[in-house]
Amino acid sequence: MKSRRHVLSTMSAALIASMCVVGTANAEVGVTDKEIKIGALGVLTGPLAKYGNTVYDGIETVYEEANKSGGIHGRQLVYVREDDRCQAAEAVGAAKKLIHQHKVFMIHGGACSNASLAAKPEIVATKVPWVITASTAPSLTDPVTPHIFTTMLAGWMESYAQVQYAVEKGMKRVAIIAQHDNWGRSRYDPLMEAFKLHGIEPVANEEIVPDPADATAIALRIQAAKADAVILITFPKAAVVAVRDMYKVGYKPFMIGGSTVGDVGLFTKNVGIPGSTDNLHAVSTIGYAADDPAVTKWKKLVEAKYSGDTFNIYHMFGIASGQFVVEALRKAGKDLTRDSFNKAASNLSVNTDVYGGPITCTPTNHQCHNTAAWFGLVDGTTKRLATTTVTR
Repeated sequence: MKSRRHVLSTMSAALIASMCVVGTANAEVGVTDKEIKIGALGVLTGPLAKYGNTVYDGIETVYEEANKSGGIHGRQLVYVREDDRCQAAEAVGAAKKLIHQHKVFMIHGGACSNASLAAKPEIVATKVPWVITASTAPSLTDPVTPHIFTTMLAGWMESYAQVQYAVEKGMKRVAIIAQHDNWGRSRYDPLMEAFKLHGIEPVANEEIVPDPADATAIALRIQAAKADAVILITFPKAAVVAVRDMYKVGYKPFMIGGSTVGDVGLFTKNVGIPGSTDNLHAVSTIGYAADDPAVTKWKKLVEAKYSGDTFNIYHMFGIASGQFVVEALRKAGKDLTRDSFNKAASNLSVNTDVYGGPITCTPTNHQCHNTAAWFGLVDGTTKRLATTTVTR
């Protein structure tokens, strides 16, 4: 009997141990009974750091509000940030660190398209869900990858909208100042398509680097071409230098900016010359100016949590994307898996507090945002001038 009891006891222990192993094997990476670990991939240091950090500050503010309300099915959201410095090589390492070292459930981030495109193969190979916040390269989500989504307008959407806006404003002589890196090409190529569709030939077509010290020569050449409108396809730093130097040479064309300068009030402060942006209208992903009463709740929350932050459109990129992810996690259910998240996100439409239209994903379309808004200064204050749904 003793031998039999010993055998049964040994078998029971082995069964319990095997059940524990199975339970561990079946547990989803980055998910415990108490938390869901999410990774942020983006630019946290360098000249573009303030734009990246504010996006993730917006996301984390949304996460904190969800956590205060009990989390997602009882789990707290934990956000781990890794820096890609807006550089391709750094992005690959940052993605690998999030996936293999931090072992995150998903990645929620992505700012510079160059960096995000470099990180994509690792994310595709490991099938980690990825919701992109600010990268605009269309090839990130087109064709559809089942576990990759974006809550940002694609670059081509802004480009088509910029040309259409120039036409609607009656501009006949249109010039271009554009970056030609991966981020820039994702917007520049569709811009040229849109020019062709409208039967327009740009009177000047100038390339600018992302971090220029001076753009006087560019300003003088465009001025000599007698352009009445200038379309800007640049990062904020390059736009600041271009606008500043056009104004310095006495050239004040109508300027049509992209989402990188969508907070016209903040951009004007960065240029630092009163009157230099009076003729600037910028397309934006967001639906409200930073000081609009409609977003006061989020302005207060962000500025209370991050004392060094002044609420701006980059926070709103994060807030809208954060609200989408929180809702997708809720709909994925208590038994959260990467597959259940992907399914939930692929069949979801969320009206956020800060965009001009819904974020809507379908199984065949993971470019989930397509409502553009136009902003400019009205009596010194950034105001929304119009919204449009962008189609190709």
